[in-house]
Amino acid sequence: MTDWYPAGLEDDMRPRMFAAADAGQPFALVTIVAAQGGGPRGVGAQMVVTADDMGGFLSGGCIEADVALHARDVLESGQVVRLVYGEGSPFVDTRLPCGGRLDLQVERFTPDDPLLADLRAARDHRRLATLTSDQGRRDLVPGDVQRPDRLRAYAPSQRLIVIGADAFALAIAEEGARQGWETVFVRPNGPEAPPPLAAAYLRDAPAAALERLGCDRWTAVAIATHDADLDHQAIKAALATDAGYVGVLGSRRRLPDRLDRLRSDGVPDDALARLKAPIGLRIGARAPREVAVSVVGEIIGARG
Repeated sequence: MTDWYPAGLEDDMRPRMFAAADAGQPFALVTIVAAQGGGPRGVGAQMVVTADDMGGFLSGGCIEADVALHARDVLESGQVVRLVYGEGSPFVDTRLPCGGRLDLQVERFTPDDPLLADLRAARDHRRLATLTSDQGRRDLVPGDVQRPDRLRAYAPSQRLIVIGADAFALAIAEEGARQGWETVFVRPNGPEAPPPLAAAYLRDAPAAALERLGCDRWTAVAIATHDADLDHQAIKAALATDAGYVGVLGSRRRLPDRLDRLRSDGVPDDALARLKAPIGLRIGARAPREVAVSVVGEIIGARG
């Protein structure tokens, strides 16, 4: 491993799997299948290793280089291998500083493995699916199943829809994109030129934009328009969807009037209970980028 390992920032290994397959390269998928002790990563954490590259992390840096060596042996042999690090491990020269034990499963995938096509389809259609493997007998099962042969449940990617125009909205979208989330910035009747962000851009009204995009429980809607009427439209439209998170920027003092108006417009109390208002974790944030950090933290916490 090099002195710096930026690929350790990656958690979802699907992009690496698909990139290797598209390049015609076999790869080894390494998964934590059991964990004991206080390690930084739990069951389901993964790495992808090819003949000349690797990504993901399992332990904070203390075993990844050794894992890659074994994974490349699996690329050659095609055998499913179980590796143990920590207590009970035969690798006496590779310890876990945090103590405990990690059990890893390593198996080879070829570029034409039909399971990869199924995994792509689940991703493209935003379906939750679980990868299972019993000594190389692999399957992709709909939903989040709990089985002894489970490797990992792959959820649809987190999506963030930001509705607004000012620096707070821009900062929230910027922070979401920095997390690697699929980010869409919505500015109703905004300028033709998109914002300077790694985000898609729509100029639709809030209800039209949300209908066009579709919202599921892996979608967060952050509303920061600073316009009472536009906020109202956006909140009402967002709470009518299956979005897993809906939050609105604004003062706590204005909240009772905002809720009364929504009730008067037919929004039921159970829907209003989903609304995060004021938006973000209570960390004393004031500046736009501080508020953005609090919003992203709240979205992560809401995923449960």
